[in-house]
Amino acid sequence: QVQVVESGGGLVQPGESLRLSCVVSAPGNIFSFAHMGWYRQVPGKERELLATITNSSSTIYVDSVKGRFTISRDNAKNTVYLQMNSLKPEDTAVYLCKAERSSGSFTFNAWGQGTQVTVSS
Repeated sequence: QVQVVESGGGLVQPGESLRLSCVVSAPGNIFSFAHMGWYRQVPGKERELLATITNSSSTIYVDSVKGRFTISRDNAKNTVYLQMNSLKPEDTAVYLCKAERSSGSFTFNAWGQGTQVTVSS
C-alpha cells in the first residue's frame, strides 16, 4: 500500500514563493525506486503535469514553470518537494503529487489529495 500526502499550499501574493511537500508512505525503500511528479488542476480544466523527477533524480519541467519551479527529492525522508518562486495568479490551482513505479516486483501508481495554492493580491 502506497499513500501520498501533499502539504504546504496556501495564499500568497504575486511574486512570492511557496514550497510544497509530498510525503510517500511505502514499504521498505520502495520510495527510492519511485518516479515522482507534480501536477496541478484548475476546475474545468485538464490536470497539468508540471515537473517530474526520476529515481536517479533526473528532472523535467514544462515550459510554463521552467526557471520558476524546482522539483527535488529526499529519499531519506520519503519526500518530494516543489519549490515555487515568482508565483503568478495563473499558478492558482490544486497541486497534486503522483508516485509511480511501473517495473519490478512491486508496482504502483498513487495520487495524493492535493493542496490548494492561491496567488492573489
